[in-house]
Amino acid sequence: MNSVLLKAKSKENLNLLIELAKKLDVEVSVISEKALEDIAMVSAIQNDRTGQLVDSNEFLNSLKSDFSD
Repeated sequence: MNSVLLKAKSKENLNLLIELAKKLDVEVSVISEKALEDIAMVSAIQNDRTGQLVDSNEFLNSLKSDFSD
């Protein structure tokens, strides 16, 4: 089964979409912003997985340099 993730700009619009989905007999699940971030992180990890090990110090230093700019 396929899923669609919708992010409304207002609670009113979100409620309208939920109501429409229910009338169309579509299952609705409301997720928190935190859960959405977790899903995005898991997806990014799965998509970028190479199967190769990375030196942890080198990785941490690259993160530090990314944020020092």
